[in-house]
Amino acid sequence: MSLNSSAYEALPLGRVLPLGWMKDQLRLQADGLTGHLEEHWDDVGPGNGWIGGSGESWERGPYYLDGLVPLAYLLQDERLIAKARRWIEWSLASQREDGSFGPDRIQSVNEDIDKSQDWWHYMIMMKVMIQYEEATGDNRIVPFLIRFFRYMHMNMHHHPLKNWAVPRGAELMLALHWTYGRTKEPFLLELSQTVSEQTTDWTAILDRFPFWRKVEHWDHRTHVVNVAMGIKTPGLLYELTGDEKLRSAVHRGIDSLMAYHGQAHGMFSGDEWLSGTHPSQGVELCAVVEYMFTLEQLVRIFGDGRFGDILEKVAFNALPAAISADWTSHQYDQQVNQIICNVAKRDWSNGDEANLFGLEPNFGCCTANMHQGWPKLAAHAWMSDRRGGLAAVSYIPCIVKAVVGSGSEAELTVGGGYPFRENVSIGLSLAGPEKFALHLRIPAWCAEPALSINGKPVQLQVDHGFALVEREWNDGDAVELSLPMKVELISRNLYALSVERGPLVYALPIGENWLPHISREKFSDWEIYPTTAWRYGLVEGAGFEFASGEIPSQPFLAEQSPVKLKTKGRLVRNWPMAGNNADSPPLNPDAEGQKEQEIILVPYGGAKLRVGEFPTIRSQPDRAQRPASRAEAHL
Repeated sequence: MSLNSSAYEALPLGRVLPLGWMKDQLRLQADGLTGHLEEHWDDVGPGNGWIGGSGESWERGPYYLDGLVPLAYLLQDERLIAKARRWIEWSLASQREDGSFGPDRIQSVNEDIDKSQDWWHYMIMMKVMIQYEEATGDNRIVPFLIRFFRYMHMNMHHHPLKNWAVPRGAELMLALHWTYGRTKEPFLLELSQTVSEQTTDWTAILDRFPFWRKVEHWDHRTHVVNVAMGIKTPGLLYELTGDEKLRSAVHRGIDSLMAYHGQAHGMFSGDEWLSGTHPSQGVELCAVVEYMFTLEQLVRIFGDGRFGDILEKVAFNALPAAISADWTSHQYDQQVNQIICNVAKRDWSNGDEANLFGLEPNFGCCTANMHQGWPKLAAHAWMSDRRGGLAAVSYIPCIVKAVVGSGSEAELTVGGGYPFRENVSIGLSLAGPEKFALHLRIPAWCAEPALSINGKPVQLQVDHGFALVEREWNDGDAVELSLPMKVELISRNLYALSVERGPLVYALPIGENWLPHISREKFSDWEIYPTTAWRYGLVEGAGFEFASGEIPSQPFLAEQSPVKLKTKGRLVRNWPMAGNNADSPPLNPDAEGQKEQEIILVPYGGAKLRVGEFPTIRSQPDRAQRPASRAEAHL
């Protein structure tokens, strides 16, 4: 028994280092919640069970490390590295003779876990250990993992996966497959097979998706974070079996999720369960970062650019939307049409504080888990093609250091300011000539990509979202990739519209008045109230004017957005609030007597109060309804 090779292979942590606006985002994390959470939140403070304390000892420590470790090593920040090592060293020292490790008992705020035996929190810690090994080369990690997996192998039949571990078994399979790649120990694949048999059958769910409406019942199969994690399960099974039906199940499942629960920012709704397409339903921040990680793994396994397209849409829109610009507060649930953030009853399963910006709004899982989003995107922006070449998953600014061709070290510098700019530059540094391939992701939204190498045009042939460029490269070679972005209007439920340009969704920013809900020394809770009107519909046929400026250190802040779209709107009188939210965009908006006004749209992630799904103000009321497909808005 052996693993089927994935299309790509993740580069070890630290081989892709952020530059430009991406590095600025990580620096904001380090200066904000991620870098100082231990000092201000008891759940990961000195009393945490994963560093020998008597406090929380289930998922929150490992969750926190799953973002802290990559952040520390991507920034090469010695303060953060020291923080992370404290947790790593305690876990390594805690391993017992039978291979088990960690706190002696589970203590958690969750009341629904089996405290006598649970595997879920170990699954997160495996991912932490793997990242640490890749960043440091610590030769203790692989033997540590082997001993623990032997312990699991002896106990899985007597203590099978339970509760939260059942839908999340793919996280454990990831660690098993990584360790197998290092050791070729046969029992690891036997254990992976056992885990897969005890894991929720996500392949069947995704292939014949049964959840067509907002879910009102507790069930692990519809919990939005479980779904975001579970989508990768067929990919891990594909590594075990090579069955092509698993690939198609993933695509069918994503299509179904977006048809029945899709939101303009690229996520499916879930506040807490799958919640339909209404733009005032929420989506949990934990689901955002876990779906990003899932998509990174799906690109790696299948080599399909579609997963990279979705990854960027979620990363550049849904992720920054739920975190304050200074990284000192976050939301549990965000809304596409978010006209107020306050303590109020909403038609959600979550509590009344779920869309505050704060330290621990509603529940602390996102407080612990949110940190992995940006660092893992940066770490997975480029991958190896397993044959000496490199694959571009995302064109964020970065430096890539990798072994290419016959074994030479190469350095690629990726610039250009993407996604706020259309042009990507890639400079190569090599000791000497080397033949290898670059797999350049060509997004599906780009109709006319163009490539030049050292100023000479190169014809592109795109297969599954990637263009292959294989040649002998030389030191100083310069690659220029143009990805022209056109404004697209996406027709949604009730003929409402969302606006996209490239991977960015654009929204109408609403003036924000941040009022303290709970004041703290550093990480306060905030309500946000609107100071400007929000009930605008888009005037059909008005067109869009694009404007750009310098990219600031925080581009996801509405008032300093580096890209904007100008268009025309009219106030809509029959668009009320409902249940402390914006009601559905009206099918027949009443804008009689309202003058056309210029409105300016900014990237969705920078507007914490916003309208991202608009009613359509028709210039001719008796005109036939527009088709439900995408329609390009001409500039």
